Amino acid sequence: MSHGLGRKLDYSDIAAAPNDGNRYELVRGELLVTPSPSPIHQRISYRLWGQLAHYFHERAIGEVFPAPLDVILTKHDVFEPDLLVVSDPSHISKRGIEKPPLLAVEILSPATRKVDRGVKFQRYAELGVRHYWIVDPDGQHLECFRLAAGAFAPVIEAKRNTTLAHPDWDGLVIDLAALWRQSPLS
Repeated sequence: MSHGLGRKLDYSDIAAAPNDGNRYELVRGELLVTPSPSPIHQRISYRLWGQLAHYFHERAIGEVFPAPLDVILTKHDVFEPDLLVVSDPSHISKRGIEKPPLLAVEILSPATRKVDRGVKFQRYAELGVRHYWIVDPDGQHLECFRLAAGAFAPVIEAKRNTTLAHPDWDGLVIDLAALWRQSPLS
């Protein structure tokens, strides 16, 4: 989305954005604005956060953060992935995460599907994010990618009510059925 200001936006513009429930991100200085996520999106995010946090925190090999949290990769590239894993504490600053995270996770929605699979997919790779996961609630699908030679290559994927054992992290098994399960209120 073009902002029409005739200049590239930077982190100071994001920091000054209103607290209106929208998500503000920059890709090469261009503003991306998306609405706040749906309850289903948030349910999946919370459940996946729990599984990742259990694995990474128990082994003391990474810290898992949910959105909102700025990932400042350049002055003109500021992202807010749905979930991220940081393996180096020196990447954490008062402003946010200031180096590429070990893992960035995006949960698709109608408003973000094209961007998450397109410009973010490409830019995360260009800026050195080592792992990128895409969660598709509609297709009940999890895709895992790994950075290889400056681009993301598929590693593993799973659908519906199966489990996914990630080959890069011994013992990391994601229970997909738990992600898609309906609300306990239904």
